[in-house]
Amino acid sequence: MPTKLAVIGAGLMGSGIAQVASVAGYDVVLRDVTAEALDRGSSAIRTSLDRFVAKDKISREDADASLARVSTTTDLDAAADADVVVEAVFEALDVKHQVFRELDRIAPAGAVLATNTSAIPVTQIAAVTGRPESVVGTHFFSPVPMMGLCELVRGFKTSDETLAAARAFAESVGKTCVVVNRDVAGFITTRLICALAMEAVRLLESGVASAEDIDTACRLGFGHPMGPLATTDMTGIDILRNATMNIYADTADEKFFPPETLSRMVSAGDLGRKTGRGFYDYGPG
Repeated sequence: MPTKLAVIGAGLMGSGIAQVASVAGYDVVLRDVTAEALDRGSSAIRTSLDRFVAKDKISREDADASLARVSTTTDLDAAADADVVVEAVFEALDVKHQVFRELDRIAPAGAVLATNTSAIPVTQIAAVTGRPESVVGTHFFSPVPMMGLCELVRGFKTSDETLAAARAFAESVGKTCVVVNRDVAGFITTRLICALAMEAVRLLESGVASAEDIDTACRLGFGHPMGPLATTDMTGIDILRNATMNIYADTADEKFFPPETLSRMVSAGDLGRKTGRGFYDYGPG
């Protein structure tokens, strides 16, 4: 089992991946471009672990030991001795290309180079490296410490060995895996949630029903734990819009083109829970 993990990006997803890996016994280096981003990521891990301690899900001693296994840095060269590298940066192909070009230069031979992308085809990300066979999608779900799924995505040149190593890593941090054998944009889960969410926004936009009633219909009619509009608020309206645009760019399927309301909300800064307002009003804080 590999013991050294590098996570590139200390946001919500990156810090969550770092947390579950450290709890599982990995030594983790968490990298971001600024000390402020790293402080936020470290604080998020500490707060999450404190919640688990308060709920008797983990002992104080084990939580402290997990925190001690996470180091932070702004230097991408920290990935030079990692067995597994997971990229969790902004969902834009040019940004991911920049990271993977550097990882191709820095990471050791044989390392798994994983991307947490939720929608961009892995083949496109791997194309800028000299070792596309080592690149694989490991799409974790938010919040990572609570969600049990990891979507493993095989790029066009991803090797069987890389896919097996990615599965071993994901399962070792407590996740159940599904495998996407052809990396169409959006894979399984993002295509499904984007299609549902875009139609929910259209129903709201055209006055068919309120946000509350659309979400209630999905919760009680389909057994969903959250409705699509509440899920969009939790994920981030800008994040879901970016994911949907990535799928639309790859497929030209009109059902994935974001409705005007969604784009206007992004322009206005109403991005969901993280800004206090989206399809619902969460108030300050």
